Amino acid sequence: MSERARAALADKPDGVIEAIAATAGVTPADVLAVLPEGAAAIAAAEHWDGIWNDLSGWGDVLLIVHTEDIVLEVVGSLPAGSEGHGWFNIHGDSPISGHIRKDRCASIVFVDRGFHGRRSCSVWFMNGEGRAMFKVFVRRDAEKALIAEQLQRFEELRARIAAA
Repeated sequence: MSERARAALADKPDGVIEAIAATAGVTPADVLAVLPEGAAAIAAAEHWDGIWNDLSGWGDVLLIVHTEDIVLEVVGSLPAGSEGHGWFNIHGDSPISGHIRKDRCASIVFVDRGFHGRRSCSVWFMNGEGRAMFKVFVRRDAEKALIAEQLQRFEELRARIAAA
Protein backbone atom coordinates (compact mmCIF):
# COMPACT_ATOMS: atom_id res chain seq x y z
CA MET A 1 0.00 0.00 0.00
CA SER A 2 2.76 2.46 0.91
CA GLU A 3 4.46 1.73 -2.43
CA ARG A 4 1.28 2.78 -4.29
CA ALA A 5 1.03 5.90 -2.15
CA ARG A 6 4.69 6.78 -2.80
CA ALA A 7 4.31 6.28 -6.56
CA ALA A 8 1.19 8.47 -6.75
CA LEU A 9 2.86 11.12 -4.59
CA ALA A 10 5.93 11.08 -6.85
CA ASP A 11 3.66 11.84 -9.84
CA LYS A 12 2.10 14.88 -8.14
CA PRO A 13 4.20 15.81 -5.07
CA ASP A 14 2.39 19.11 -4.46
CA GLY A 15 -1.11 17.98 -5.38
CA VAL A 16 -4.28 17.49 -3.36
CA ILE A 17 -3.72 14.66 -0.87
CA GLU A 18 -7.21 13.23 -1.39
CA ALA A 19 -6.69 13.11 -5.18
CA ILE A 20 -3.29 11.45 -4.75
CA ALA A 21 -4.88 8.89 -2.43
CA ALA A 22 -7.71 8.18 -4.89
CA THR A 23 -5.22 7.67 -7.72
CA ALA A 24 -3.28 5.18 -5.62
CA GLY A 25 -6.33 3.45 -4.18
CA VAL A 26 -5.24 4.26 -0.62
CA THR A 27 -6.46 6.57 2.13
CA PRO A 28 -5.29 10.13 2.68
CA ALA A 29 -3.63 8.90 5.90
CA ASP A 30 -1.56 6.48 3.80
CA VAL A 31 -0.33 9.39 1.67
CA LEU A 32 0.39 11.58 4.70
CA ALA A 33 2.45 8.72 6.14
CA VAL A 34 4.82 8.72 3.15
CA LEU A 35 5.34 12.47 2.84
CA PRO A 36 8.98 13.55 3.10
CA GLU A 37 10.38 13.67 6.61
CA GLY A 38 9.09 16.66 8.55
CA ALA A 39 6.09 17.25 6.28
CA ALA A 40 3.60 15.43 8.52
CA ALA A 41 3.82 15.28 12.31
CA ILE A 42 1.24 12.94 13.83
CA ALA A 43 -0.21 13.58 17.28
CA ALA A 44 -2.49 11.33 19.32
CA ALA A 45 -6.18 12.24 19.44
CA GLU A 46 -5.82 12.78 23.19
CA HIS A 47 -4.25 16.16 22.32
CA TRP A 48 -7.57 17.38 20.83
CA ASP A 49 -8.42 19.82 23.64
CA GLY A 50 -5.00 21.46 23.76
CA ILE A 51 -4.78 21.73 19.98
CA TRP A 52 -8.35 23.04 19.59
CA ASN A 53 -7.85 25.60 22.36
CA ASP A 54 -4.69 26.88 20.68
CA LEU A 55 -6.32 26.99 17.24
CA SER A 56 -9.25 28.97 18.64
CA GLY A 57 -6.80 31.80 19.38
CA TRP A 58 -5.43 32.11 15.84
CA GLY A 59 -8.07 34.52 14.55
CA ASP A 60 -9.69 33.76 11.21
CA VAL A 61 -8.49 30.46 9.79
CA LEU A 62 -9.54 28.47 6.73
CA LEU A 63 -11.51 25.37 7.70
CA ILE A 64 -11.93 22.77 4.95
CA VAL A 65 -14.14 19.70 4.86
CA HIS A 66 -13.17 17.54 1.86
CA THR A 67 -15.31 14.58 0.81
CA GLU A 68 -15.82 12.85 -2.52
CA ASP A 69 -18.77 15.18 -3.11
CA ILE A 70 -17.66 18.58 -1.85
CA VAL A 71 -14.71 20.67 -0.79
CA LEU A 72 -16.27 23.10 1.66
CA GLU A 73 -14.12 26.08 2.62
CA VAL A 74 -15.11 28.43 5.44
CA VAL A 75 -13.11 31.36 6.77
CA GLY A 76 -13.70 32.28 10.40
CA SER A 77 -12.39 31.90 13.89
CA LEU A 78 -12.76 28.58 15.68
CA PRO A 79 -15.10 29.03 18.62
CA ALA A 80 -14.26 27.42 21.93
CA GLY A 81 -15.97 24.06 22.09
CA SER A 82 -17.91 22.23 24.73
CA GLU A 83 -18.88 18.60 25.02
CA GLY A 84 -22.45 17.46 25.36
CA HIS A 85 -24.76 14.67 24.25
CA GLY A 86 -21.83 12.81 22.65
CA TRP A 87 -20.73 15.75 20.47
CA PHE A 88 -18.08 18.47 20.53
CA ASN A 89 -20.22 21.55 20.02
CA ILE A 90 -18.88 24.78 18.53
CA HIS A 91 -20.93 27.95 18.50
CA GLY A 92 -20.00 31.59 18.69
CA ASP A 93 -19.56 34.75 16.70
CA SER A 94 -18.13 32.97 13.65
CA PRO A 95 -19.46 31.37 10.49
CA ILE A 96 -17.83 28.17 11.78
CA SER A 97 -20.26 26.33 14.01
CA GLY A 98 -21.75 22.90 14.42
CA HIS A 99 -21.23 19.57 16.11
CA ILE A 100 -18.24 17.24 15.74
CA ARG A 101 -17.99 13.57 16.64
CA LYS A 102 -14.79 14.10 18.61
CA ASP A 103 -14.74 10.44 19.65
CA ARG A 104 -14.16 9.47 15.98
CA CYS A 105 -10.88 11.39 15.87
CA ALA A 106 -8.04 8.86 15.69
CA SER A 107 -5.13 11.29 15.29
CA ILE A 108 -4.24 14.88 14.49
CA VAL A 109 -1.65 15.60 11.83
CA PHE A 110 0.36 18.79 11.38
CA VAL A 111 0.99 19.05 7.64
CA ASP A 112 3.69 21.38 6.25
CA ARG A 113 4.24 20.80 2.54
CA GLY A 114 4.25 22.36 -0.88
CA PHE A 115 0.86 22.77 -2.53
CA HIS A 116 0.74 23.96 -6.14
CA GLY A 117 4.13 25.63 -5.76
CA ARG A 118 3.54 27.31 -2.39
CA ARG A 119 4.14 26.28 1.20
CA SER A 120 0.93 25.16 2.91
CA CYS A 121 0.49 24.52 6.64
CA SER A 122 -2.55 22.84 8.14
CA VAL A 123 -3.83 20.74 11.01
CA TRP A 124 -5.81 17.64 9.98
CA PHE A 125 -8.21 15.91 12.36
CA MET A 126 -8.21 12.31 11.11
CA ASN A 127 -10.81 9.59 11.65
CA GLY A 128 -10.16 5.88 12.05
CA GLU A 129 -10.85 5.25 8.36
CA GLY A 130 -7.78 7.31 7.40
CA ARG A 131 -9.70 10.34 6.16
CA ALA A 132 -9.73 13.93 7.35
CA MET A 133 -12.77 14.84 9.40
CA PHE A 134 -11.77 18.45 8.69
CA LYS A 135 -8.63 20.53 8.25
CA VAL A 136 -7.61 23.91 9.65
CA PHE A 137 -5.25 25.91 7.45
CA VAL A 138 -2.92 28.81 8.12
CA ARG A 139 -4.44 31.58 6.02
CA ARG A 140 -2.75 33.69 3.37
CA ASP A 141 -2.54 37.46 3.10
CA ALA A 142 -3.43 39.57 0.04
CA GLU A 143 -0.05 38.70 -1.55
CA LYS A 144 -0.74 34.96 -1.03
CA ALA A 145 1.94 34.65 1.66
CA LEU A 146 1.15 32.66 4.80
CA ILE A 147 0.08 35.01 7.58
CA ALA A 148 3.23 35.28 9.70
CA GLU A 149 1.53 35.23 13.13
CA GLN A 150 -0.52 32.13 12.26
CA LEU A 151 2.52 30.42 10.77
CA GLN A 152 4.44 31.06 13.98
CA ARG A 153 1.53 29.70 16.05
CA PHE A 154 1.40 26.59 13.80
CA GLU A 155 5.13 25.94 14.18
CA GLU A 156 5.08 26.49 17.95
CA LEU A 157 2.03 24.26 18.46
CA ARG A 158 3.51 21.51 16.30
CA ALA A 159 6.79 21.64 18.26
CA ARG A 160 4.98 21.67 21.62
CA ILE A 161 2.79 18.69 20.72
CA ALA A 162 5.74 16.77 19.26
CA ALA A 163 7.67 17.29 22.51
CA ALA A 164 4.72 16.06 24.65
